[in-house]
Amino acid sequence: MDSSLNFLSPTEASIKGKGRADNPTERTPLLDGQSSTRTFVFNEHAVANPREESNRQLRSRLTMVFLVSLCICIVSFSFFAILAWSYAAEVSKMSPDDIVRDALVLQGPDHVDVHKITLSGEIQLTVDARVGMDAGVVAGVNSQPGDSFMSGWWKAFGRWGIQQLDRVTVTLSTITLVSRSDASTILASISASPMVVPLAANPPTDASWLIPVSIPVIIRPNNDVSAWIRFIRKSWRQGSIDVQANVGQAVVHGGYENEKSWRTWFHQKMSDVRTSMRFQIPTIPGLPTAGDKDSFPSVHDLITLTAFHIASTSNHLDIRAFATAINPVPSNFILTTPSIPFIVSLPYTNASRHPIPIASVSTAPFTLTHPNITLDLSGMVLPLSNESGPVLSSFLSRYLSGQSNTILISTPLIANLTVQTVFPPPNPPPRILRNVTIKDMKVKPGTTLLASGTIFARIVLPKGVDVDLMVSRVLPDVLVFDGDVPDTVGPQPVPPPLPDPLPEGAFGHILPNDWLKAISVRDTSDEGEDGVLYVVTAKIVDVPIEVLPGRQKEFSNFVSKVVFGSDGAVAGILGSTAVAARVRGLPLSGHDGEMEMSHLPFKGSVRLGKRNMLFPGKSDAQSSTEGYV
Repeated sequence: MDSSLNFLSPTEASIKGKGRADNPTERTPLLDGQSSTRTFVFNEHAVANPREESNRQLRSRLTMVFLVSLCICIVSFSFFAILAWSYAAEVSKMSPDDIVRDALVLQGPDHVDVHKITLSGEIQLTVDARVGMDAGVVAGVNSQPGDSFMSGWWKAFGRWGIQQLDRVTVTLSTITLVSRSDASTILASISASPMVVPLAANPPTDASWLIPVSIPVIIRPNNDVSAWIRFIRKSWRQGSIDVQANVGQAVVHGGYENEKSWRTWFHQKMSDVRTSMRFQIPTIPGLPTAGDKDSFPSVHDLITLTAFHIASTSNHLDIRAFATAINPVPSNFILTTPSIPFIVSLPYTNASRHPIPIASVSTAPFTLTHPNITLDLSGMVLPLSNESGPVLSSFLSRYLSGQSNTILISTPLIANLTVQTVFPPPNPPPRILRNVTIKDMKVKPGTTLLASGTIFARIVLPKGVDVDLMVSRVLPDVLVFDGDVPDTVGPQPVPPPLPDPLPEGAFGHILPNDWLKAISVRDTSDEGEDGVLYVVTAKIVDVPIEVLPGRQKEFSNFVSKVVFGSDGAVAGILGSTAVAARVRGLPLSGHDGEMEMSHLPFKGSVRLGKRNMLFPGKSDAQSSTEGYV
């Protein structure tokens, strides 16, 4: 036995061990000295192998965990993808019109604050309202009686998802508002800022879940006024306002507008969105009922002038007025507006001629009140051309005679919009001519009676008309009666040339050939509840009293009473007068700045006796009449 084998290196032992072992013989010892070395080498390898085994087992376990997790993720993702697809499939079943009608809940607007109205007609405002989206209706996850276990579980998970999403932001492109009956008629375009809408599932029946929103809005109405008028009239006949809103693009994403969270993963874009809306016109106190084609209210039905004041200044006439307008909106709707300018014009009788602008007024900022809105208006009379004199005179004559006038109202904010309405007369009707007296009246008998004397009258302007008046000329047109004017004949202008038929008892007609020069003085001693008072005097000299056709008998009877009666005779006076005057501050060119007012009526009586007749010798008389309007 070779003892050197005991000193083999492990490497050599390993190599040798890898060779083929010698066959044992009879002399091979049962216990070989090499066994200790070989056993040493074997034990060394036995220590290293468990570590490798442990690593192999760890790698195997990690691989198993990864594969199991991957499978779980794939299954979960697939499950949630299928689940999300099922919700998306439910959402896709609803059209935008269905969503607006069935899921979107909007209460209000509660307040509309108009910030500015530009000259181009653009209206900038802020709308306050309360809004919410019943997303459970959209996704079909609101609970219903009779839901199965699986259906209930599916809906519950969907409701949980809606609660986590909580809100979405809706961004709309320009909204085009058209009439449902005529989609080619564009009423207005609307631009609105992005709006945050809260989401809910199984929301309560009350409005507690809605959130208040304040949305800046810009409205650009169509300048085609005729289209608006047709639409308004048709809506009134139908009893409802039917419009369609067209949106080129609507973008909905989760969360607030600039939020950075997982909610923004929810994103949906819709194109060519169209939704129809109908608003029933409620019954409005003071107005006809909507739905009656013959009951469309006029501007005169909507607005009532309650106070009017006009005053002279050094270079213009100031206007101040108050009016009330019927408030057609619900009491919980609040609207505030800035000042709105208007132009008031007078139309010609010839409709082919352009109206004459006579005043510029503006409303003070106002807020809607119930049941009526109070409007505070202020402005001034505009400079008037020479050709506007007759139109303005006609307006003032009718106003002072207690008659209404047609006026036209427009605003520079809405091009081509002109509204016709009625400017009411003073109420009660004014009594302009009062205490008309003919002093030192004398009558020359003959084939034609000739009258002379001094006309003395008081002109009382309607309350609220506080102007400096300088009367320069008058032109009376009078019917003379045998006795007092019958009560059945009220004070009224004498239509030229003569009324037909002639009033009972009338026999004479007094009409000077030309204007009579007059002088006026303001009388402040007797100004009270009535308006400004002026005393006017004018002389008449040998003005003929014309006998009316077919009334020679009445004329003869009257002269006989005057000449032979012990108390003379009473002559009834019925007529009207024209007055030419200057108004300080009225910017009227031409006619020396004069303005003519015609057909100011009066009614009264004069007692005449022998002393009033210019027979040979001197005679004096006084007589008086009182004029009424």
